[in-house]
Amino acid sequence: MYGFDSYVAIGDSFTEGLNDDLPDGTFRGWADRLAEILAEGRPDFQYANLALRGKMLDEILEEQLPIALAVKPDLVTLCAGGNDIIVPGADVDAVAARLEAGVAKLREAGIPVLIFNGPDTKYLSVMHVLRGKVGIYNAHLWAIADRHGAKMVDMWAMAPLHDRRAWSDDRLHFTPEAHRRIALRAAEVLGVPVADDWREPWPASEQPSTWITSRRSDLEWTKAHLLPWIRRQLKGESMGDGLSPKRPELAPLLPLEQIEPAGVALPAKDLREIHHHAS
Repeated sequence: MYGFDSYVAIGDSFTEGLNDDLPDGTFRGWADRLAEILAEGRPDFQYANLALRGKMLDEILEEQLPIALAVKPDLVTLCAGGNDIIVPGADVDAVAARLEAGVAKLREAGIPVLIFNGPDTKYLSVMHVLRGKVGIYNAHLWAIADRHGAKMVDMWAMAPLHDRRAWSDDRLHFTPEAHRRIALRAAEVLGVPVADDWREPWPASEQPSTWITSRRSDLEWTKAHLLPWIRRQLKGESMGDGLSPKRPELAPLLPLEQIEPAGVALPAKDLREIHHHAS
């Protein structure tokens, strides 16, 4: 599958790139890193990233998918549904069915699709309770990929993501090093040659955590991240409220040193205007 001149990434905070920070306050993330790999030696390469933190699956399918379909890129990456299945009482089967409808539309349009399953949460304190849901959703994703001829990045099987150092303090988003490894794995799945190996083991940990330090960390995480997330859910709020995509249209990929400060975020309604122009 090697050889792409255009790439559109759709999804939520994972694809937006949290918490792979850039100096200007925006995020790089695995999708930008993958775009950088795909752009090597291709001067006409164009990239758009429509992903936004906090987006639920239906929002992604309604707001982002139509734009990807309209511009017909050489590649679409789609990772969505994670924010849906972590909600208590979520119907994982129904979420998977809605995701499949989106994948089907892309494939029917002749667009190559790369999807991602969820990482194994067994190794994450507190978050391990989601392991069953993630496993069921992943089984659906494998079946969806098989039925529609999509490629799959199997993050569940990526051993480097089992290390606590792959996860940022909020335990929901990856560190820059994890984003780098995910981009390498995605390139590998696409058949794109890369110099580095995502399988490289982490350095030996100098300070293994004790039971006491782990429980203290759990308490701090609950106060700083879990409780605010619960409050947002109860209020119907999202981390992405009032924000717009960082790369809303297909455009050449600027070198990192040329990235300007982000400025003021556009209202989300402008995404629909972009869809209007694209179609």
